[in-house]
Amino acid sequence: MADNVSELLQTAVRHHQAGAFAHAEAIYQQVLQRYPHHPDALHMLGLLAGQTGKSALAIELITKAISIQPTASMHSNLANTLHALKKYDAAIAHYQQAIALEPNYAEAYSNCGIALAAQGKLSAAVDSYRQAIAIKPDLASAYNGLGSVLKAQGKLQAAVDSYVQAIALNPQFAEAYNNAGNALQSLGRLEEAVTYYRQAVAIKPNYTDVYSNLGNALQGLGQYKDAIASYRRALELEPNSIVPRSNLLFSLSFYPQCSPEQYLEEARRYGQVLLTQATPYNQWQVSDGQQRLRVGIVSGDLKTHPVGYFLESMLRHLNPARIELVAYTTQPLEDELTQRIKPRFARWQSLVGMSDSAAAQRIHQDQLHVLIDLAGHTAHNRLPVFAWQPAPVQVSWLGFFASTGVIGMDYIIADPLSVPIQNRAHFTEAVWYLPETRLCFTPPAPDLAQELTSLPALNNGYITFGCFQKLVKINDEVLTLWGRIFQALPHARLRLQSKQMNCALAREQLLQRLSSFGIARQQVWIAGEVPREAYLAAYGEVDIILDTFPFTGGTTTCEALWMGVPTLTLAGDTLLSRQGLSLLTGVGLHDWIALTKDDYVNKALSHAQDLASLTQLRMRLRTMMLNSVLVDAPRFAHHFEQALFGMWQQKRDALLSAQTPPVA
Repeated sequence: MADNVSELLQTAVRHHQAGAFAHAEAIYQQVLQRYPHHPDALHMLGLLAGQTGKSALAIELITKAISIQPTASMHSNLANTLHALKKYDAAIAHYQQAIALEPNYAEAYSNCGIALAAQGKLSAAVDSYRQAIAIKPDLASAYNGLGSVLKAQGKLQAAVDSYVQAIALNPQFAEAYNNAGNALQSLGRLEEAVTYYRQAVAIKPNYTDVYSNLGNALQGLGQYKDAIASYRRALELEPNSIVPRSNLLFSLSFYPQCSPEQYLEEARRYGQVLLTQATPYNQWQVSDGQQRLRVGIVSGDLKTHPVGYFLESMLRHLNPARIELVAYTTQPLEDELTQRIKPRFARWQSLVGMSDSAAAQRIHQDQLHVLIDLAGHTAHNRLPVFAWQPAPVQVSWLGFFASTGVIGMDYIIADPLSVPIQNRAHFTEAVWYLPETRLCFTPPAPDLAQELTSLPALNNGYITFGCFQKLVKINDEVLTLWGRIFQALPHARLRLQSKQMNCALAREQLLQRLSSFGIARQQVWIAGEVPREAYLAAYGEVDIILDTFPFTGGTTTCEALWMGVPTLTLAGDTLLSRQGLSLLTGVGLHDWIALTKDDYVNKALSHAQDLASLTQLRMRLRTMMLNSVLVDAPRFAHHFEQALFGMWQQKRDALLSAQTPPVA
């Protein structure tokens, strides 16, 4: 009979491997009818259950098999099932037991690395992957996984090298091509990234993630139409996929041919998709918060990042007797700025590795009054968590500049200049107005605060315009106006600087575009990414910053003003395109705000020809900033506290009027 059982199992495994699951299951069951405690039959039936979506049954069967006669493969397969359910602690424990039984089990080390990385335990994940590679140097999946962890650690070139090794071992490894593209994109090497993405698509034509990532790279190169087409291709493949829909919204938010109404329609569609994947909470056990509010902040940018720059000084001046802060971080990287702001939070909770439902449950259990999103449709966002409505008041602020579309996002914080009353209809959220500015800039640290320099034009004999914006912001409409300015000032120069300029091909393509709009390459100085101190010093080479539109500057505008360089902005009809208007008004530079395209050109020419006024302004701009609402953190923090209490009071009153108990 034993030989017969062995033959039956071999037959079942052949069916199993061939995808004939019904036949395989019938034979496994036949064996178990005779031998209910046969460990191999239990194990294989459990593995099949996991492959057919019956996770609970899979765990039950494999656990029973382990209790009878444990093997490394049983522990590994149980770990894989637990991993798929995002039960990472349990998965890691079983990977480790598999390794204990079979010390040279390279695949278990590699898979354990995936689980550790999902928890944000990056150093341990690296060790696990390296152990897998030491045991099995040709394990392509381990190199791919190692690359992902190195990327998460910010070791981008090392990540690229690891992905390339994975591809060398497995030239048909579409996922490794995709991941290499992601790392290259983070390095600003966009054209190389596009090449890798296209190779991934050639190998795996229906690879949704690649189309979304390819769209990001094309967008970064300023190829808006192709980027949008790539996002839409991803959505054709998976209509309910969240990431490409979010990426599409980010791109549409500054696409010159997208009206606010068209954007809003797409945002509402995103919100509806989220709602199909969430079960919103409708009761919240929180105190009435009349004296103190518990406020959560969800962000992946609580570090050296524009969000960090606009958050740091305000946090220092929030009154902890009135506001208790809880941080929910969405990616593991931290730096010096992180360490400076951490003490401002009562708790610091990572959402890395948590499903949307688990993250929402964690937040709901924390009994917040207000939950603030600082990402919108930018990188590392967790907007799907907000669809669960884990907090009674949910707010969008700072990191994004259009409607999120999330049903359950109650408010977006703005100021009267960035969102005039007639533009409130651009949002699914209600607009909550801060009285003066929606942004509070934190000046560079003293060790970075450069001394002001004299006006470069006085020594150069020509005016130098500058733009330190991302390449994606420099669209053809911008170049059309710049071309008119340079035609009138043929001796002027243009200094461009951004991370994307690290890519030689992107630089060359930009020079060709500039030339086609009448700006000769000998008039242009292009620089790539440099450390922040050198970046700030670069403003010493510029007389006037030309803002982009409709994607105007934020951090770059404030940094330029700090370094004594005025920015000329063109005010549009959206929050994003009116950001420059709001910032320059806050510092008192009304004459640097253009209301039409002709006005933009005329103001550029007028200011460029008035070197005496430029010289005086350069020497007093930093003082103007220091005396402005733009850097008045105590004043801004007071207004922000009032806004939080006002939003909570409105919600509490609404809950009481609906006879829904809002308090514990």
